[in-house]
Amino acid sequence: MNRHFLLAAVPILAVAFSLPLAAQKQSAQETYIEKYAQMAVDEMFRSGVPASITLAQGMLESGNGQSYLATKGNNHFGIKCHDWKGPGVYMDAEKKNECFRKYKSVAESYKDHSDFLRYKDRYKSLFDLKITDYKGWAHGLKRAGYATDPAYPRKLINLIETYDLSRFDQTDTKAIRKKNKLSRKEARRLKKTAAAAAALAASQASPDTDGVQEQTMPETKPEIITVAPGSKVPESPTALEEPRPYEGPRSEFRFSLTRQLYSQNGVAFVYSVEGETYQSIARLYNLFPREILFFNDLHEDRELLPGTIVYLQPKKKKAAAHLDKYIAEGGETVYEISQRFAVKLNSIMKKNGFAEDHILVNGDTVLLR
Repeated sequence: MNRHFLLAAVPILAVAFSLPLAAQKQSAQETYIEKYAQMAVDEMFRSGVPASITLAQGMLESGNGQSYLATKGNNHFGIKCHDWKGPGVYMDAEKKNECFRKYKSVAESYKDHSDFLRYKDRYKSLFDLKITDYKGWAHGLKRAGYATDPAYPRKLINLIETYDLSRFDQTDTKAIRKKNKLSRKEARRLKKTAAAAAALAASQASPDTDGVQEQTMPETKPEIITVAPGSKVPESPTALEEPRPYEGPRSEFRFSLTRQLYSQNGVAFVYSVEGETYQSIARLYNLFPREILFFNDLHEDRELLPGTIVYLQPKKKKAAAHLDKYIAEGGETVYEISQRFAVKLNSIMKKNGFAEDHILVNGDTVLLR
């Protein structure tokens, strides 16, 4: 009988001794989630990056916050120095003695990660996805070149589904508080950023061009399509953001009844077509040639290539809300950035200390606000 008892006790003891190890492994991940979930949700409201993706990437890249880079540099996402002006952590990675950014806090690392995705052109298509589409985001990050590991999407998805991280992707603050057991103080903090989330969701809404029609009646105000910052010239007029009517003063220029107007940063513009010049566009919209050159930061007339943005109003001194900066892909001029975001050339030069002929290199940060 004692022999049977001992044999029966063996698997029980094996389970008993294995539980602490499994619990310890799970505890590191659960601890990370409990510690940084709120931070990921805040960043989701601020930038539009799903909280589940941020958490999964943080867990994976930082070894649940226990990697050398995370403990020594508060860097949870493995972001390298590039144009970083702050301190760095040096370690062997893809190359020997590579420089990685060192942050004052984990919160700074989370913000930089969100900005890295938000302002890099190669990731902009991700923000067309629903904020709850974590699978689309995981595969999109790999396609955009975020990681070289072919299993990277599967690893992110596995973490999200194993730890139910998608519960943090809700944008209803009451539902978040109920499901994730947030304190009233935390819930109030989320509520303050809900307006920004709503604005962000509106800007990411799927295009609806069914209602965009060419105007035929003189008394009808032509519709101006708002174009997403950094977007390429569409082959045909397509709403890249939700269309909104232009509500600025009509006395500034004459509206054409046969041509689509667009708006960037609240500034009206047209795409030039074959054979046009700045002078011909000025005549079409009842502007002086010197005005249209001034609006487009030009000192003299120049050749106008098809598909060029031509502003019909003065550009702004700073970019639209949520566009604090732009991360350059390389080869762009300061003037091109000025035209892309409808920000005065002189403002960008002053904010960044650039000369007018400055050529940006990959990873350069351009302040827009």
